[in-house]
Amino acid sequence: MALSVLILGNGSALPTVNTHQTAQIVRQDNLLFLVDCGEGTQVELRRNGVKIQGIHHVFISHLHGDHFFGLVGLVSTMHLLGRTTKLHVHGPKGLEEIVLIQFNNSGSQLSFELEFSIVEEAGQLLFENKKIRVISIPLHHRIPCYGFLFQEKEGLRRMKKEALRQYAIPKHMRKGITEGNDFKESNGRIVPNEEITFPPYAPQSYAYCSDTAYSEKIVEYIKDVGLLYHEATFAEKDKIRAKKTFHSTASSAARIAHLSNAQKLLIGHISNRYRNKSQLLREAQEVFRKTEFAQEGMEYSCNF
Repeated sequence: MALSVLILGNGSALPTVNTHQTAQIVRQDNLLFLVDCGEGTQVELRRNGVKIQGIHHVFISHLHGDHFFGLVGLVSTMHLLGRTTKLHVHGPKGLEEIVLIQFNNSGSQLSFELEFSIVEEAGQLLFENKKIRVISIPLHHRIPCYGFLFQEKEGLRRMKKEALRQYAIPKHMRKGITEGNDFKESNGRIVPNEEITFPPYAPQSYAYCSDTAYSEKIVEYIKDVGLLYHEATFAEKDKIRAKKTFHSTASSAARIAHLSNAQKLLIGHISNRYRNKSQLLREAQEVFRKTEFAQEGMEYSCNF
């Protein structure tokens, strides 16, 4: 299994010639999840070689435009490209009305089904299959806002190649062995599973915390997370403004990373008022050393 995050847009509020509005692609093996969809997201998907029709689940954190204004355009493009498979959109109450009113009033009839699911409480299970689950994270913003935790499940054990040869294990028994069964030889001898397999790969995890004031309520939901993205709109000198606008400083984002025992922190959503953003990185690293800027166009592994 492999979990990674591609940063499509990482700007705050206004798009600029150098930054794009918030959007990310979370990859888990062959699955593509779109997290937030700021203006221009579909262009960044193309620029980064992401197959638009390969996206089947979209997660919108809240209804501020820089996090979802690109959704209608993306859905329209999917339609124009002949999409027929369902698109699942997970987001706050009101998102469905905002999106559908635009298509309804333009006389547009989509070639595929849009299915909306309301995110309305912390710890809500939003998606699950055999390999991964997605759970909502409580954030503290001016309007209802949720982050998202992508959490892999423990996989199967891994066969040792030398054991396959040594014990001539038939193909029809290998699946059961990767599920934890012992191997019984033809003479009746039992070979313990631990002798013929390696443990599963450690499950990976990613937590996305978009617009939020400092809130330790987040910590219990993301404890021991591998990779954490947390907004860091302001420098510490502007912490009063951060509190007033329900945003975080870089150092407060780092405190959340420290308290949650994250393996690595990515900071972003930094205000355009800061021409030299390195000061925010320094402030974060003073609290949590393993901090980096989330760079647009970069894909980050969650494997540590």
